[in-house]
Amino acid sequence: MRTGRPKAELNLTKAERETLEAWTRRRTTAQALAQRARVVLLCAKGKSNSEVAAELKVSIGMVGKWRNRFVAKRADGLLDEPRPDAPRKI
Repeated sequence: MRTGRPKAELNLTKAERETLEAWTRRRTTAQALAQRARVVLLCAKGKSNSEVAAELKVSIGMVGKWRNRFVAKRADGLLDEPRPDAPRKI
């Protein structure tokens, strides 16, 4: 029997998998983006949100957020969105 909300189905193309793996390996990638890429890669292997959260030591909510955002917007959904405030002036 299934409990909880159904999770979004996650299937990667070869190009998407290569891009995500490159983001996790590259030293110049922002750590937040690399972490999001790791979340998506583990989800694509068929792991549950709780398994991914335990493995990466993050919250289940974070895993669900990035899984859903990737399903909706693909790799572009993992990038930081612009902040709503006006840019800082020095």
